[in-house]
Amino acid sequence: MTDDVFFAPIPDLNERLKKREFSAVELAKAFGTRLETLGPRYNALALPLTKIAVDRAKDVDKELKIERFRGPLQGIPFGAKDLLSFAGHTTTWGAKPYASQVFDETATVLEKLDDVGSLLIGKLAMVELAGGGGYRIAGASLTGPGLNPWDITRWSGGSSSGPGAAVAAGLVPFALGSETSGSIITPAAYCGVTGLRPTYGLVSRHGAMALSWTLDKIGPICRSAADCGMVLHVISGGDAKDQGSAGKSYYYAPQFARKLNEVKVGFSPVDIEWADPEMRPALEAAMRTLRDMGVNLVETKLPDYPWGALISTIIGAEGASVFESLITSGKVDQLADPSQAEGLKANLAVPAIQYLKAMRVRSLVQRSFHALFENVDMLIAPSRFDTAPKVSEPFDATQTQRARPATPGMRSLIPASNLAGLPAVSFPCGFAGGLPVGLQLVGPAFRENSILAVAIEYQNRTDWHKRRPPGA
Repeated sequence: MTDDVFFAPIPDLNERLKKREFSAVELAKAFGTRLETLGPRYNALALPLTKIAVDRAKDVDKELKIERFRGPLQGIPFGAKDLLSFAGHTTTWGAKPYASQVFDETATVLEKLDDVGSLLIGKLAMVELAGGGGYRIAGASLTGPGLNPWDITRWSGGSSSGPGAAVAAGLVPFALGSETSGSIITPAAYCGVTGLRPTYGLVSRHGAMALSWTLDKIGPICRSAADCGMVLHVISGGDAKDQGSAGKSYYYAPQFARKLNEVKVGFSPVDIEWADPEMRPALEAAMRTLRDMGVNLVETKLPDYPWGALISTIIGAEGASVFESLITSGKVDQLADPSQAEGLKANLAVPAIQYLKAMRVRSLVQRSFHALFENVDMLIAPSRFDTAPKVSEPFDATQTQRARPATPGMRSLIPASNLAGLPAVSFPCGFAGGLPVGLQLVGPAFRENSILAVAIEYQNRTDWHKRRPPGA
């Protein structure tokens, strides 16, 4: 198989399987070998599952032979963040205290993918406990710091570090990540791939590690927005085993979205001023492309809330409840990042009144977004305002010293939109200093098709999502 196979869109791979250009077994072996060989280069692999995938691929080949087609994901290998349980195999949550943890149940999303013949070839690395407690170093992981395929001295992003790197390097056609506040958007931006954070409750979290019950979401990281839509089509849907389930399904149909010249996209001009100077040419060019597409760009800004304090209070209180036994047993000190262990301990002391106040303000946040979307159809902003940081330096040591504009724009769009439970897609829009730059689109709840339609048209007009890291 040529390298083109490892970077091909999902529909192309599926079509070649149906034409019998290669078998599902051959495809699983090729990707499995590549993941096992190159995954450790980026500290992206937590657990290889090639043998199991190849055995399952034999059944897929039998189905393809009799033309029993199950959709575009049939026969397509993929990886999953190591907070999703796979019965009988370790699920480490990226942390030493859980290195030998085994569940007897498989996560709902993995079962759904298996039902359509998709092939799990590996569990992928993550930041320990999905970042619960806060972390300040890239090495806060059982597998070591996630390394960026575009520059291995740089971070691949957290907490879905493995999925971001694996997709960027062509180790898997797609991967499943999770987001509580930025853990899909960030690695997608840093690694130059496309990540989709679904509406809260659209995808079941049964079988996934909980960090914050009212914020956690499972979503795909792919090479393109179209591929993200295909994956979401399969993994979405109600699930009685997830108390946060919205009981809704999603049908990938961007062709029925509104015409782009009827779409109003809210943006804040000051966001480009916030960004790293090297990123600004790419961001400005991306905005010009959006205008050329016909979308109506409307100046807007986020309402004024203490976004950081709100989301950290909620994640801290809920995470302390989830990991209470880890903290009180003292095993929390086995975490790779001491500051994260101390953060988890401190979260045990979050007063109930503070948590409840944050939740009450959160309801106001949701109303504010509802009012915002009366004037615009979606929002756009840089996915991150800096490129991937170096893995050798603590994050707080590399924080920008640039002067901040008086108007905050939409710099806090990640925590704000997560608090409101809104969908978002991050897609690459250029490079700065050889590192990827990304844009994020955020839409109203359950409007994934709307934001994907804009991202897909952008990717039809550009080739940033097709670029390959030179080392891969």
